[in-house]
Amino acid sequence: MKKIVFFLLTLVSIGIATDEFVKGLIEKLMEKGQSAWWWNSKWWDEGYIENVPNYRVRVETAVVKKKDVEVPVFIYRPDDGEKYPGVLFIHGRRGLDDLFKLHAKRLASKGFLVVAPDLYTGRLIPQFPIEHDPVLEEDLDAVLVYALNRGDIKGKKLCAYGLTRGGYYAIRLLVTFKRQEKDIACFVAYYPHMQNPNAPEPEQVYRYAPEWESLKIPTLILVGENEQYQRIRPALVAVEHLRAKGVPIWIVVYPGVGRGFDFRLDRRTFADDLASKDALIRSTLFMKKYLEEK
Repeated sequence: MKKIVFFLLTLVSIGIATDEFVKGLIEKLMEKGQSAWWWNSKWWDEGYIENVPNYRVRVETAVVKKKDVEVPVFIYRPDDGEKYPGVLFIHGRRGLDDLFKLHAKRLASKGFLVVAPDLYTGRLIPQFPIEHDPVLEEDLDAVLVYALNRGDIKGKKLCAYGLTRGGYYAIRLLVTFKRQEKDIACFVAYYPHMQNPNAPEPEQVYRYAPEWESLKIPTLILVGENEQYQRIRPALVAVEHLRAKGVPIWIVVYPGVGRGFDFRLDRRTFADDLASKDALIRSTLFMKKYLEEK
């Protein structure tokens, strides 16, 4: 009996230590006070809030052919004839379903031309796959080439915008396919998978994919404080390490929300809504900053 009690107490202590480790990283990376990276003196001193546009959005469709597969692509853009900064919208395990399409539409309403491929349908991959098929990375690269050749994108580069597993697809595109700096100027990731989905469980929890070590472009990661442990821990560790190396990377940890705060509907909370709106506005200002520099 004493051994059982000791074992249970050990598990509890490990859990507490684990929580404290993550909490410590959150506190360090989010910072506090006027010296924090997120501090906005114009807001504090003058009440200034940066405006973001609200365009009516139209949706177009296209097909990108790559050898034996046809990749359906949805294009969301302001409903006019102007050119706009381009964003490559990369879905995760749930596929490009109606909820993620709404996210892409909201993003386009802020003044972007959003190219959103449906990577699963052409490959007959069902929603929520467990394993990762690397051929999807090649399909994504082909869609990027298509986007770069469109005549209605402002500038010569895009930003990558990945959700869940789309964050892993994106880092592979940036590093393995050598698209960062050359074709992609910045990277936004919502609660990204930091590791190869096919890697064993310990690597999912305690390591991030080696491709992150080669990241160079400005990157913004958005997560909730109640995120799954195996997702938030490697994200925090990666950001801490990369920032120490001088990589322009930031992470926003939203209090009171968990995974999928941007699209959860049936159990949506006020905190989810606040986080979703801030994330969209913050991402908009972030991407326009780096796309307009190019």
